[in-house]
Amino acid sequence: MLYAEKLKYVFYVIFHPADGFWDLKRENRGSLSASLTFVVLTVFTLGMEKLNTAFLFNNNRISEVNVLVDVITVLLVFVLWCVANWCTTSLMDGKGRIRDIFTAIGYALFPIILIRLPLVFASFCLTAEEGAFYEIFGFLSYLWTAVLIFMGTMMTHEYSLGKTIFTCMITILGMGIILFIGLLFFNVISEIIVFVSTIYKEVRFR
Repeated sequence: MLYAEKLKYVFYVIFHPADGFWDLKRENRGSLSASLTFVVLTVFTLGMEKLNTAFLFNNNRISEVNVLVDVITVLLVFVLWCVANWCTTSLMDGKGRIRDIFTAIGYALFPIILIRLPLVFASFCLTAEEGAFYEIFGFLSYLWTAVLIFMGTMMTHEYSLGKTIFTCMITILGMGIILFIGLLFFNVISEIIVFVSTIYKEVRFR
């Protein structure tokens, strides 16, 4: 299956998530490379939204927007979810590999691209009275993505509805734990670096 066809398959996934995510893994209808393409496009879309949305609907100060921080944030959330989900499902008889999870979640992000990128251009054509449509479609993009992530988790690991809900809750908790441990680790490393640097300066200038 060609790369372009794997990209195009996302339209089937978002409109037929149960069958789409099932075939994504079992029939090899998708690929990790296509999934990562959607992650990159999601980062691009959210960056475009902050920088180029019409001032009427843009609550961000352009001078204060840090694109690098936004990129790292999106990628960090994506990786944290996938890793936490893999750790959780490994202990709960999940059938998905880490590669399957990354692939499914990448495809699940597509509604953000599909809806929010056109909204950036549409924002210049809308009036304040029509702003409700902008907000509704923006909310819909996140809701649709959340539903797809849920369905992707269910199909990838072959879980029941109840077990999928529980797994998603544990995954969010796991994300927090991993983030806490990561921050703690970097804090310890920074303290060690400061300590070693201080000792070095003391020895050097005596």
